[in-house]
Amino acid sequence: MTTNLANESPIRTEVDSAVVGTLPKARTRFGLMPRLNVNLSNFQTFVGLAAGTISIIGALLAVSNHFFTPTLGKGDLVAVIVDAKTEKAVSNATVEILTLNNAVVTTVSSGFFGKANSALAEGQYRLRVKHPQFGAEIRHVQIVSGQTAEIRIPLHSGASAPLEALSDGVHAVKRLFGN
Repeated sequence: MTTNLANESPIRTEVDSAVVGTLPKARTRFGLMPRLNVNLSNFQTFVGLAAGTISIIGALLAVSNHFFTPTLGKGDLVAVIVDAKTEKAVSNATVEILTLNNAVVTTVSSGFFGKANSALAEGQYRLRVKHPQFGAEIRHVQIVSGQTAEIRIPLHSGASAPLEALSDGVHAVKRLFGN
């Protein structure tokens, strides 16, 4: 004989009714507490990003205080070397930085964008720019402490010997007469 148990009501015991009665009470008590739907990997990601950001900001502040403090009595020179016809940057040009008495202070080369940088003591300087494809150019610049002097120097095609000879001749005459 077979009986169909689907139509019969389940038999409840005292243990079942005690569990059934306390479970809703526990849910209502825990329902008052906010439920956090955060899994561990999201929390670890957040902590890692926060720690990395704080580390990078601290490093940038330390580096900026070290490298960007102005040097007393020094200024910056930025020479921008361009082709006079095309206005394009001239790379690998030699920029000699001289005193007014033609003593070489330093020599720098222009980079890919035609810029040559140097930190110099406050004062007046003469710049002599040379490049194999262009004639030499000479410019004067005044460096002020804590400031950047930017000078644009266009290079012209042609021989550079007359310009240098003329400049050297003028300085020889000045030295002869005491100036």
